[in-house]
Amino acid sequence: MVYSPQARQRALKRVDKHCLKQGRAELKDFERLCNTDFACEADALKALARFERTLKIAMLGETHIEALPRFKGKGRPAKGREPDFFVYRIVGALASRVQERQRRLERKSCFILATNQLDEQVLSDEDLIAAYKDQQKVERGFRFLKDPMFMAATRFLKKPERIMALMMVMTLCLLVYAALEQRIREVLKAEQATVPDQKGKPTTRPTARWVFQFFKGIHVLVVEHVEQIVLNVEQHHSDLLQLLGPRYVAIYSASG
Repeated sequence: MVYSPQARQRALKRVDKHCLKQGRAELKDFERLCNTDFACEADALKALARFERTLKIAMLGETHIEALPRFKGKGRPAKGREPDFFVYRIVGALASRVQERQRRLERKSCFILATNQLDEQVLSDEDLIAAYKDQQKVERGFRFLKDPMFMAATRFLKKPERIMALMMVMTLCLLVYAALEQRIREVLKAEQATVPDQKGKPTTRPTARWVFQFFKGIHVLVVEHVEQIVLNVEQHHSDLLQLLGPRYVAIYSASG
């Protein structure tokens, strides 16, 4: 069982919202119950006990059963007249169950990690958590390999050898992709620079995919098989290329 402060912070708002919504619903049901007439005190107590079993986030405060006189016929009854019968109503209040909110919050703040390596000398708790977090990098790689943008979904291979060869090529592409992404982020951080993200807001942690899209629309014009001109290079492209270094600038230097 692992406690995560970050998970607790994420769950805090969600748990409070859910508890508030559920508490209001239970209060509404209790008010409806309190406005219900019962034929006898026993019926009212049974209904109250049945309602109490449905409570999740609230609990009953001080409650009692009150007998209310009723008169047959129309108009105001004469002074001193004995009531024809009584109805019974529940009178009381609900209280918030604070420990239930805390229990839900703690539950949302923890997660379970399982391993078949029980020797802490081989795999400590800290190493287990680190290994778990590192798998996110691998999962992001799977997302890359399955992305239609990289055309992996348009290939059909039957022979196992060819499938393995394609996986080797795709893994190599993933290595280049990850290295480029890391380099761009390190340069932006070191130079305290930013690039616009998909919403046009500055970011220092763009994905390599977004950088590829960022440079989309740049073309090479070949003039009479002699001269090459790189078209549509804007200032924001040049700024990023300058940060990456001379090799990148040289590729796009013949711009027009």
